[in-house]
This record gives sequence, structure tokens and C-alpha cells, in this order.
Amino acid sequence: MSARLNAYANPVAGKFLKHIVSAGKVIEDSSLPAATQELVKIRASQINGCGFCTDMHTKDATAAGETAQRLNLVAVWREATVFTDAERAALELAEEGTRIADAAGGVSDEVWANAAKHYDEDQLVALVSIIALINTFNRLNVILQMPAGDYQPGQFG
Repeated sequence: MSARLNAYANPVAGKFLKHIVSAGKVIEDSSLPAATQELVKIRASQINGCGFCTDMHTKDATAAGETAQRLNLVAVWREATVFTDAERAALELAEEGTRIADAAGGVSDEVWANAAKHYDEDQLVALVSIIALINTFNRLNVILQMPAGDYQPGQFG
């Protein structure tokens, strides 16, 4: 499988990617725990069927010290006992935020209130932003049919 086009060689794509990567740096530097950021990116990528992002973020999480057990259970986090209550709230928000089209009301007040119990305002902004950003990356990669499997941690700086 090969990508439909080379987004890294196209000047328009390069400019666009530069800006959204910069947005990601703001979130990365926030007080939202790095492990939570990776778990959210993995779960949204799984839901969206983005192999490229799932590959990238599981490898980045592993390089950052995340356990194989937790990574293997992200897709079934509701049944898993290895996630904190805060992580579970973030994963639930990520699922509802990713599946907006599936729910007439969008993200429920109950899910929002649960996340707000565990995260301060800055962390909530970072959480919402990372959900929006990974969904953007997922859509780009799925549309372009970016192949998964070859990513190396730190590959993009």
C-alpha cells in the first residue's frame, strides 16, 4: 500500500502541516499528562481506523515508557482495570468527541462533568484540543491512505 500523494513533498501540505504540528506542540507543553495525551490519540485513531496514527502513537507511548498491557487494552478501556479514573474520563471524552456525528447531542453533559472532576480548565482545553487535533490528523491520513508500520519514534522531530 502506498499513499495517494506525498504530503511531505507538497508545498501546500507542508505549510498546513507546519501549522497543525505547531498546535500540537502547545498541547504537548501543557499540564495535561503526556500518558493521557498518547492514550487519547491512540483511542481516537483506533475509532477512526487510522493505522498510521495508531502505529505512531503506540510506538511513541512505548518509547515514553508506557506498558504493553495498557496499550493492548486501550480499545477495551471500559473493561480494563489498568487505567486511572482520570484516564478513563479522558478516554470517554475522546470517544464521544470523536464520534460526534453518531450522537445527536454531541458530547454529553455527564461525560463533560466527569472529565471536569479530574482536570482543571487548562487541562480540559488541552484535552479538547488534542481530541480535535488527532481527529484532524486521522482524517488526513485516512483520506491519503498513509500506510502504517514503518514509523520510528521521534521520526518527525
